Amino acid sequence: MALCSRCRQRKAKRTCPALGSSLCSLCCGLARNKDIPCPDSCPFLAEHRPYQERRTMGQRNSASSPVGSPEDILQDERLAWLAYHVEFPLKAYGEKDADLTDGHVVLALEYARDKLAKAGRLLILPGESLRPSNPLGEAVLHSMDNCRYESTLILPGAGPAYSPQERVRVLDRVLLTARKLGRRDPQGRVYLDQLLRHFARIEELARTNKTSPRA
Repeated sequence: MALCSRCRQRKAKRTCPALGSSLCSLCCGLARNKDIPCPDSCPFLAEHRPYQERRTMGQRNSASSPVGSPEDILQDERLAWLAYHVEFPLKAYGEKDADLTDGHVVLALEYARDKLAKAGRLLILPGESLRPSNPLGEAVLHSMDNCRYESTLILPGAGPAYSPQERVRVLDRVLLTARKLGRRDPQGRVYLDQLLRHFARIEELARTNKTSPRA
């Protein structure tokens, strides 16, 4: 296998449509949309763009963040990436269904957390009951199942799957925000509207980055 055309040290595993040559995963990640004018058709750009966008989204409004403490999981890029995958189905459902409320979101997140916490247990404990199936909650779980974190600073390959404990931590964090913003009016869309604004801002930044002149 040929060496990376950029560093000349590692094996080239990715064909770069902008350069017309091959790159290693590390050089692709470090130079992507910075030193290399990546076209929208590049599959690696499409795959990793949400991570960069999620970093922008991680700068949360203080009203929805637990005081931005150092312990906040959104300070951890790997967990913030998982939080993105929790919130994306919420955003998608919120766009499609105008009747979806913050109360529905809280129920969906509670459903996902409850099911995740019970995963792997063979018995239902006394006093427990199974929640009725929740399509949005299932969509959140499916999105988390498919989430893999690949740092641009680490050599190739998708990272390992998230542990059940990490998934519960992230669900708790998103649930905390949804409950806090939806507390006054569970039938309203305070949390959902803020979430949609966050994603709209992400898309705006992505468009700006694509159209801004490069140095």
